[in-house]
Amino acid sequence: MLAKVDSYGLNGLIGYPVQVEVDLSNGVPSYETVGLPDVAVKESRERVRSAIRNSGLDFPLRRITVNLAPADMKKEGPNYDLPIAIGILVASGQIDSKMIEDTLFLGELALDGSVRPINGVLPMIISARKHGFSKIILSAKNVKEATVVPGMDVYPANTLIEIVNHFSSVAVINKASVSKWSTNENNEFMHNHFDISQVRGQAHAKRAIEVAAAGGHNILLIGSPGTGKTMLSKCVPSILPSISFEEALEVTKMYSVAGILQRNSGIVKDRPFRSPHHSISTAALTGGGRNIRPGEISLAHLGVLFLDELPEFKRDAIEAIRQPMEDGIVTIARVSGTAVFPARFMLIAAMNPCPCGYFGAESHQCSCTPLQVKNYRNRISAPLYDRIDVQVEMQNISYDEITSKPTGETSKVVGKRVDDARLIQRQRYKNDGIYCNAELSSKLVDKHCQVSSQGKAILEQAFNKLNLSARAYTRILKVARTIADLSGMTEIGVEHIAEAIQYRCLDRDINA
Repeated sequence: MLAKVDSYGLNGLIGYPVQVEVDLSNGVPSYETVGLPDVAVKESRERVRSAIRNSGLDFPLRRITVNLAPADMKKEGPNYDLPIAIGILVASGQIDSKMIEDTLFLGELALDGSVRPINGVLPMIISARKHGFSKIILSAKNVKEATVVPGMDVYPANTLIEIVNHFSSVAVINKASVSKWSTNENNEFMHNHFDISQVRGQAHAKRAIEVAAAGGHNILLIGSPGTGKTMLSKCVPSILPSISFEEALEVTKMYSVAGILQRNSGIVKDRPFRSPHHSISTAALTGGGRNIRPGEISLAHLGVLFLDELPEFKRDAIEAIRQPMEDGIVTIARVSGTAVFPARFMLIAAMNPCPCGYFGAESHQCSCTPLQVKNYRNRISAPLYDRIDVQVEMQNISYDEITSKPTGETSKVVGKRVDDARLIQRQRYKNDGIYCNAELSSKLVDKHCQVSSQGKAILEQAFNKLNLSARAYTRILKVARTIADLSGMTEIGVEHIAEAIQYRCLDRDINA
């Protein structure tokens, strides 16, 4: 007898329907799985056999053939355990085939028949909803993630026998209620990040951080050890705008595929803040592996990627993020396939000015030679420096600043200005398909970055004196557009251009 059960697969972030076909025929008892299964799928036969038997059900001693269609797509992971088990039970007459029509099955099976959670549920359900599916049965531990998608009836199951009883009308599984969206209103988020008022001194750097956050710009902080680079960077999430539902879905999909989504949360409610160690490999940073998974730049999508001690990262690793910084996506090509992941992140990088860390510091004597300083900074290529909109040098703070009580603005106050600037940008670009100034293309820069005559004169002088590249020129205009938005100005004035030029300290140093 032949049974057909609907399930779903995943290629990167793109879900696709998979039909599990189970055929029982006479002959020597055997079990064969076809349809490009990976090792985890092939091993499902032992899990399925034990789960059926330990659930008090009959496992047919016949020739069993399992086909996963489409046969030209590689099937990965344990999420086909449950649909294969249901297919065997339908084919053996223990479940009525009419009862499972238009129902998706996803889940890993334990040997005792328990239904375990799997990764990547959210992107699969979103795709399944678009393909017309409206019912799904999966692990109860995946239910919070699954119920964020409206229009999908989710039936949570703890064991295989529960599902059999559900279709036999012995004990019906109650449909899970749809999760309601709400932002993170508790104080847990602020406990994990600093308030910007805690940073003593560094008024110039605080202003630069505010500008970067308001426009989504990449920023580089350069300073000696102890100047507050890391602490200031960790303040950025506290001033970024709250994440919207659509953005939360995108981030949650990434976390779900990577297997780092907290099961009890269902959906990510805060913007990501990823801070990988400088020993990270290129594949871990950009994504990849045998089974292609998103890297740190994709896990930082719509949030912050913080690279502390930037020159200590492997050259090929940090150079690999240049293209995603421009395009907002990363394409991972492997023998097993190709996957595309979004990577629209705000880069915050921090570095010392030299190997010893005290080049240019007033309080310490630098022990590095000019060649050592040059070689240290050359660990980062000029094209990567060029892609960083805001570059700020930080000086050591005085004893009085350290011992004085915090007097600066709080993250709540600064965040309000950032929110207002982002609102201006969303309204301005509502028909352009972008969300903030950092995403402006050259065509949109010409359209939206109107500069006053005095501003044009200063910009021309800076371009010629600093020998700026075309990219650096565009970056200055984008930053100036953000500064004008923070001031509530429609036209970019001379003061906005002047401040934006001040945030190109490396151009000044290199071309001095």
